[in-house]
Formats: sequence, C-alpha cells, structure tokens
Amino acid sequence: MDPVLDVVGVGNAIVDVIASVDDSFIGDHDLVKGAMTLVSAERSAEMYDAMPPGVAASGGSAANTMAGVASFGGRAAFIGKVRDDQLGEVFIHDIRATGVSFDVPPAPDGPATARCLVQVTPDAERTMNTYLGTAALLEPPDVDTDLVASAGITYCEGYLWDVQVAKDAIRVAMAAAASAGRTVALALSDSFCVQRHRDEWLDLIEDRVDVIFANEAEVCALHPADDFDTALRRTAAMARTVAVTRGAGGSVAVRGSESATVPAAEIPAVVDATGAGDLYAAGFLWGLARGASLIRCAALGNLAAAEVISHVGARPKTPLSQLAASAGLAWR
Repeated sequence: MDPVLDVVGVGNAIVDVIASVDDSFIGDHDLVKGAMTLVSAERSAEMYDAMPPGVAASGGSAANTMAGVASFGGRAAFIGKVRDDQLGEVFIHDIRATGVSFDVPPAPDGPATARCLVQVTPDAERTMNTYLGTAALLEPPDVDTDLVASAGITYCEGYLWDVQVAKDAIRVAMAAAASAGRTVALALSDSFCVQRHRDEWLDLIEDRVDVIFANEAEVCALHPADDFDTALRRTAAMARTVAVTRGAGGSVAVRGSESATVPAAEIPAVVDATGAGDLYAAGFLWGLARGASLIRCAALGNLAAAEVISHVGARPKTPLSQLAASAGLAWR
C-alpha cells in the first residue's frame, strides 16, 4: 500500500525562546557553548530571567524537520507531547500553521510544556538549555501506530532517548514502521547525546535504523577514529543511508558503494545556526520520500539549511518549495 504521508516525526515538543547574546553571557552563566544542556525548571526560569528579549516559537528538532518537509510541499505529521498550558497552545498553533498534522492530546496535568532557551552568539553558534517538562513523558500509548504505518518514513529524534518512557515510545514507533515495511530514520541530535547512549544506539542502528542523520562531531562520537573519513565509513557500514552535515563544508551522504559530496549553498551571511541540521534533514527526507538520487537529496538538504541559517529562528521564512523550484530541484 502506498504511503499516505511522506514523513512522520517523533520528538520533543518544545517552544524555543531565541535571543542574541555575546560570548561573555555564555561564560558568565557557565554554559557549554554550542551544546544542548538539559536543565531543571528552576534553572530554566533563572536563565530566562537573565536573557535579553527574544523570539518565542514552536520548536523541537523533529518538529522543525516536519515543518521543513511541509514547506517543501510534503505530507508530514508529528508525534510529541505538550501540557494543556499557554506554551502548549503556542506549540499546537504554530506546528499546525505550518501544515503539519499534530493530534496527540495535551496532558491535563504533570510538568509544564517544554521550552528551550537558545543563546545565539555573534559567530552564529547556538547554545541551548532545555527544560524538557512534559515532552520527556511521551509514552508508547501516545504513538499512533496506524499513523506511523501510513508514512513512508518515520523520523526519530535522538534527544528523546534520555528518558526511559520516551525511549520506549521510539521503539514502538520504529517497530510499527518496520512491520509496515517503511523506512526508519534516526537523528543522532548531539555529540554528548551520542556519548551517553553510544552502546545502545549501535545495537539500535544494527536492528532498526535505515537512515542516519548526523554532523561530523556526532559521527566521530559514534565511531571514535583518528579521522572523519574512517568514522563515516564505519557508520555507513551499519545503515542503508548516512547523511552528514559539515557546516561550511556542505554535506556528504553515503548509500552502499555510492557517495555524494555537495557544497554548502551560498548565502550572504550566517545569522543563526539554530535548526540547520533539522532543516537539512527535512530537505533530504523530502527527496528520499520521492525516490530522488543521493546527490539531489543532499542538495535539497543544503538548500533548506541555508535558508534557515540566514535568519533568526529554526523554521523556514521563505517557502522551501519556492526555493527548490528556483534551484531546479523541485518535482514537476
């Protein structure tokens, strides 16, 4: 049976608060520059009070990716969990406004909706401090297995692996996709996340994962080696397809004996790197869902990443379908 959806994403439902800061702010508040750090509700409130005014919008890694797929004109859905509070309403409104289907009922009690405080320094690097709240309580009953089976690709966010009940939810989604003969994709999310779960993920990738999304640091954390090429080769031996972003160096994708290296799309300046990997995955997945060549998938990923780093915020401001058409990458 042909898929009804192109991609369904499973991940943390988070509202991002993005603000520009200087490097002294990072040092003064003992933050790990460029990393995603999980924080308590109290620490999140403290950081929020210290930050300059910012932009608040529905976020979360896999949710951003689904918004990108929809911006290309793809059919996307998202599975995540919010609380029935103000930020939960913001998340639901924003993701549905992008054209992504989101039908998980909000939790009536428990922790608040998750929020991620994103500090963007002048070099466009983003430092994230995330209070997971109710997002981390996504559980197997929240996963609509019929919805998963209806999607050509199920895309899972590695960040969810930090909490056992959410880990169980990912396993349920992956099993449903595999049983339906669909493709399973995993985003490694963060090098520290890889270090925390490396052994489990190596087993998971061998058993369940068809497509891996990562950056250089994450690949090298998964397969420590003296050089990137060796780490990439070892990773590619485990999954059908591996797509790796390399910042200004563009991206490289490997599928069996085939490989594609695509330079980064040119933009006047990098304003905010938040969401670059998420939107790269969106373009790649959209191409993959349509049977595109490896090099075309990577080019679509680079195109989407270039758009999102050209402005503040982790979701496209210009329709990606329009940019793809202008670049000669769209389907007619």
